[in-house]
Amino acid sequence: MKVAVIGTGYVGLTTAVSLAMNGHQVIGIDLVEAKIVKLRQGISPIYEPGLEEALKQVLTNGALAFSTKLQDAGDADVFFVCVGTPEAEDGTADLRYVYSAVAAIKEIHQASPKSRVIVIKSTVPVGTGDKVAELLSGCQELSVASNPEFLREGNALFDALTPSRIVIGASEPKTREVMEELYKGVSAPRVVTTRANAELIKYASNAFLATRISFMNELSRLSAALGTDMVTIAHGMGLDSRIGPEFLRAGVGYGGSCFPKDTIALLQLAAQNGISLSILEQVRKVNATQPVWFLEQLQKFVPDCRGKRIAVLGLAFKPDTDDIREAPSLSILKALEEKGAAVFAYDPIAADTVRQKFPNVSYTNTADEAMQGAHAALLITEWKECVQLDWAKIYQSMAQPVLLDGRNAWPAELVKQAGFQYCGVGRS
Repeated sequence: MKVAVIGTGYVGLTTAVSLAMNGHQVIGIDLVEAKIVKLRQGISPIYEPGLEEALKQVLTNGALAFSTKLQDAGDADVFFVCVGTPEAEDGTADLRYVYSAVAAIKEIHQASPKSRVIVIKSTVPVGTGDKVAELLSGCQELSVASNPEFLREGNALFDALTPSRIVIGASEPKTREVMEELYKGVSAPRVVTTRANAELIKYASNAFLATRISFMNELSRLSAALGTDMVTIAHGMGLDSRIGPEFLRAGVGYGGSCFPKDTIALLQLAAQNGISLSILEQVRKVNATQPVWFLEQLQKFVPDCRGKRIAVLGLAFKPDTDDIREAPSLSILKALEEKGAAVFAYDPIAADTVRQKFPNVSYTNTADEAMQGAHAALLITEWKECVQLDWAKIYQSMAQPVLLDGRNAWPAELVKQAGFQYCGVGRS
């Protein structure tokens, strides 16, 4: 099928590449010319394992092209809307880019009518797809489907090619047939439902995963007070088939482009309908205060950070991505600077982006370099470069051998035997 993907950000680019790999003829559309120039050269604007290699492959075989002009996609059978839906000032989702893309597609369709489907893959509030369908009610043969994404940053291309499920929200049988044809050959459970159901499935999924994280983080505070071990507790919980092991790791909080934005958007949607989601409100509160609680543990080892060298290892919100949106590292860096600490930070990918926000932080080329002479080292993102370290060498190089493990990823017993003072999140 001929497919146009509007928006070449994280979701759009991954969608375009995966569809091209699955045999469709795809064109990616973006208004930023500099981005399109790089994409045509096979240079990905985002870091995602395997994505750039796959991008070059589909460019070479002619399955994928890029343009700044939507008119170049005039013969497309399917238009994917993958534009941003950022958080507005009141916490709701800003849909201006979605409606702008829909209006542009409408013009294309009116100039050259044919059977087409607009697929909204952007995360949008419940009812958005139906509103779009109403706006296009006079356009014959132009239908609307909701097809939310469930991509994990760091595993996005894998998830796009081998999805956990494919959710198709559409009211017309013909539209559903087009979507089934689009995903023909992709082995995954299908959920074929209404547009509104599909939209809420996306928000509910992210909100529930955020809830699991915040539950474990809040429990970790009790565990720290009791002297119990959250790693063992999480393992024991995860063996229950009703619970499962995913998203049970205590840490310094969640970040990224989805969980923070989507939880507040869902809360706003509930408020507009007179519903209080008190559990979700607490989820956000716990996540906002978890970095604060974590830094309070530092005070037990370094009561006064003024003038002290503190190493911060990992800046991206999770490993294998350069995404720093809502990353816990940002609030931690800010707090350490306010305390007067001399902060030395390391991240294999995201350092240059963080430098623009925190120019006074010293950025190193290795984790070892950041920890040299440090009075404490904080693990914020569990990159392998920050976890797999020569502990005997590190012990000799630090001014004060204090390790605060914000991801419970360091070998606790090993480092304690090596002489370090070790503190994990809710660990004995």
